[in-house]
This record gives sequence, C-alpha cells and structure tokens, in this order.
Amino acid sequence: MQIHVVQPGQSLYGISQAYGVTVESIAAANEIDPALSLVVGQALVIPITGRYYWVQPGDSLYTISRRFGVDAETLARVNALSPGQPLQVGLRLYIPPQAKRAIETNAYVEPRDQVSEVLLNDTRRAAPLLTYLAPFSFQIQRDGTLKAPNLDQFPEIAAQNHVTLMMVVTNLENDQFSAELAGEILNNEQLQSALLDNIISTAQELGFRDIHFDMEFIRPDDREAYNQFLRRAADRIHQEGYLMSTALAPKVSATQTGEWYTAHDYRTHGEVADFVVIMTYEWGYSGGPPMPVSPINSVRRVLEYALTEMPGSKIMMGQNLYGYDWTLPYVPGGQYARALSPQAAIRLARDQNVAIQYDYRAQAPHFDYIDEEGRAHKVWFEDARSIQAKFNLIKELGLRGISYWKLGLPFPQNWLLLGDQFTVTKR
Repeated sequence: MQIHVVQPGQSLYGISQAYGVTVESIAAANEIDPALSLVVGQALVIPITGRYYWVQPGDSLYTISRRFGVDAETLARVNALSPGQPLQVGLRLYIPPQAKRAIETNAYVEPRDQVSEVLLNDTRRAAPLLTYLAPFSFQIQRDGTLKAPNLDQFPEIAAQNHVTLMMVVTNLENDQFSAELAGEILNNEQLQSALLDNIISTAQELGFRDIHFDMEFIRPDDREAYNQFLRRAADRIHQEGYLMSTALAPKVSATQTGEWYTAHDYRTHGEVADFVVIMTYEWGYSGGPPMPVSPINSVRRVLEYALTEMPGSKIMMGQNLYGYDWTLPYVPGGQYARALSPQAAIRLARDQNVAIQYDYRAQAPHFDYIDEEGRAHKVWFEDARSIQAKFNLIKELGLRGISYWKLGLPFPQNWLLLGDQFTVTKR
C-alpha cells in the first residue's frame, strides 16, 4: 500500500495515472466520492502491492533499504539497478512489500440503548481484522452483580468472523468511574466472590472468553487491594479456562501519581494478566485544550516505560479512531470539543476550503477554520500517516498488538493498512 499526500492542483485522475491504478479503486479504498475535489494535505491510501519511493538528495540504496527494511541488493534487483550505482534525485523506486508480522487486535464497541446500523456495519467491516471484540461495558453493581450492555448483534458478528468476545468489567456508576464503588468491592472478599461468580456464569452463558478489567479512578490507598483482587481473579478465571486482561492508564514511571494513575501497578498487571491494553490516547480530550489525541512522542514514552515492567508480548497499544473539533478560544470548564471521525474531519476541511497540515513531531494531522458565526476552530484527527507511525512503533517495540477505541467512527485507511502489514491472529 502507498500513502499519498494530496498536493495543490492534484486530482484523483492525475494520482491514478501516477500509480497505474484506476480512479475508482482509489475512491473505493478511501471511501470518497470521485466527483468531489480532494483536500490539499489529505492522505490517501493507494491500493497497490508494495509502494513507490522518489529518490531525495543524499539518498543511496543503502539508506533507502534501511528506511524500508528491505536489503539493498533486493532493491537494486527489482529496480534493475547496479548495487553501487549513484541514484538520480527524483528517480522512482519500487519498494517490495515486507513479510507480514502476526499481531492481536481488539476493538471496543460502545452500544447504547439503541444500536445504530452505522455501528453494526462498522463492526462487520472491522471483524475480519479483529482478534477480540469488546462490548463496553459490564458494570459492577454494589452487591457484586453485573449490569450488562446492549449486546444486540455483536455476539453473532463475532462468531461469524472467529472473533473472541472480550467481557469488559468496569466500575462505572451513573456514567462515571466510581472510586467509592471500586473501594467497596476491592475491600470486601465476600463481594469479590459474588462478583467473580457472576462474571464466570455470565461469560459461560454469553460466550465470552476473555475477562477484561477496566477499573479506573481507583483511590491511591486501594492500589494494593486492586493488585490482590487481580491475583485472586486471575486464579479463578484461569481455572475456568478463560483469558484475563486489564486496561491501564498511560503512565511514564512507576512513581507517577494521580487519581487515574497511582492504583495502576504496571508490574503486577504484567505478572497476573495474560495481556494489557494501555490507553495511549486522550492527551487531547474533549474537555481539555486543543492538541493531538495520541501524539507519537507521548505514546512512545508510555510504551517504553511499560516495557521495563512487562514483555512486549503482553502489551496492546491503545489507539483512538477519532479526533476533536475545538471552538476557540479554549476556556477551561467551557464548551466541550466535538468528536469526529477521520472521514468527517476530511469532509469538514473540504467544506471549509482549508488545507490539512501535518505535525511531524506528534505525527498527527490538523487544520484550522472559521465557522459561519465567525468563531475560530482547531481540529486534530488521525489519518493514514499517523496510523502508519503507530504501526511502525508496534513493529519496532515488538508489541502484542493494537486495541481501538472505538468502532462506529469510519477510518477506512486504518483497516487497509492494518491488513496490508499484519496477519491478525484469531483465537
């Protein structure tokens, strides 16, 4: 697959001619209307095998081979070049595809009272590329019972695509993570026994095969109580033949403190869980100032710390499938940013007739616009380039895979690149 960034004056027809593919195939791959104009700065995925690279000043076969992970002799052979031959700037080289690496993938899905066809269709489209599907969430009640989400057609979609259902167990109460609820459960062995009994019976009844604890906003004083509960839960869950996983806040050190961080002990989770999902997103969030949702430099820092506490084979990197549109000026406690999908962000840039910019340090696209009422806006979102940067990080750090929050926000380029570069393990 080729990632192409639209330049001023380019059209789908011209791009199709450059790569030797049809306009229709590019439009279908990126789910865009070929009759509409492209947005300057828009990242397109070109559906070809391998990719092309245009030689830049200072390039050699050796430096290009290092960049793309293909040996220099292979590059010379497939491009009919002499291995020691100087390269002319602007020369187009064909880069053959690399061997695919096997990874696991997960996607959360958040059904409300009514499950939309958009959400169901997005789940059907993603399911062939998923190891796990995680309906969010089974909420712990004060008596150790569970309040189940609306599962609708998700178990059937999972079964049809050989996807393992992940049972997400949370301390959500009134749509908020509750430290008080967590404390009641974590400090009462009788309630824990009832909770684990209910988890196991529900998993057996509904066909879940991974139990995933996403307990957040736990009081710092309950850190060791949470660790002890996870040890106890792991023993019980593994005895029943199920997997156990956990969700972790994005920490950068063992000593990091705060309402969302102190009680999440990376080392203990790495020891007792089969794998973890690290929530490496929401640096830019709806109630905060405008910034990238998952800047690559911040994501890397969290993952590199995690690797000091557990092996990469246990780590699933969290990835957002959305961006935000902030109204400026940002006022703390003021208007919340609007979430939008990558596809919606591109449409918005087209409608506002603005170019998409790219922050190479954060590896994230963004743009600014003025609305009809004269208010300034800032949009940060995801595109093919930003997700490719995350895929490269998974390969570099040897991680177990990737976990998406959440389905229902169309991002076709992600799924194309995922399938092109990885073999998804089915359990």
